[in-house]
Amino acid sequence: MCRLLGYATANVNVSLDEMLGMRECAAFRDLSEIHNDGWGAVLINEPGHAAHVNDGGAPSPETGSALYRNTIAAQYDPIFNELAHAPARGAIWHLRLASSNLPLILENQQPFFASGLGFAHNGDISDAQGRNITTNRAYPIDQNLVQSTGGRSDSAMYFAIVLQYLGFGFALEEALAQAVRELRATYPDSSYNCMVQSQDQFIALRAESGRPTAQAIVDIYARYGREDEAGDYSVLHYRELGSKQGEPKGVVVASTGFEQPAEDGWRELENNHMIVASNRTGAFRVRGI
Repeated sequence: MCRLLGYATANVNVSLDEMLGMRECAAFRDLSEIHNDGWGAVLINEPGHAAHVNDGGAPSPETGSALYRNTIAAQYDPIFNELAHAPARGAIWHLRLASSNLPLILENQQPFFASGLGFAHNGDISDAQGRNITTNRAYPIDQNLVQSTGGRSDSAMYFAIVLQYLGFGFALEEALAQAVRELRATYPDSSYNCMVQSQDQFIALRAESGRPTAQAIVDIYARYGREDEAGDYSVLHYRELGSKQGEPKGVVVASTGFEQPAEDGWRELENNHMIVASNRTGAFRVRGI
């Protein structure tokens, strides 16, 4: 049960501070007052050096990749502000509120990274009795793929199923859709909101049950005097990043929790839909699952 934020640009390195503005970036960070079970980010960028140069080791990369995760809350970690200043052509940010009492260990911090993909999830994959998928030893899943994610949580299992469908030959966006369809057959009332990033694509998916926000979430927000902010907990908004010429420059997608006014271009992503964006051209589209 987390907060997500991600973006893709037209092959231009832009920091989170520049993307949101300093005030909104601080408001996102401050959600870790509640989502205080750790945080992480995965960034890709255009390196400042020439690609494919053989300097005695491996050739220099075409795309730089950086992954950071910590078990302490973002508001207490000075690295958050440093990374918020770091330019990237694409990034995913994750503030964690651990689900179903899963342990606060580094392995369960997100984003996960495997097979060249960053992955972050907001949801608790459990049945009607509150039994998390991690306790379901009969669930058919390739444990080698789960181990490849480095995690031990329901989110790691979700990511592993996406990887499984990629292995079957599906494109990334369809592998994600197939994973949700499979999981919903057993866990229909769970939330599968997530963000995935490769060196070429950024995908943000809203796929939640459509039911009212769980009382447990409302109660947690109420402890901080912010109960009124829990009602749209599972909603994702997006904003196109324009250019002076009117051509698409990219897109930013975020969970609720900080101001996202319509007059600034923010729009709600419809449930059971995903944004599929290129972090090479900035072009994006919305499709259903």
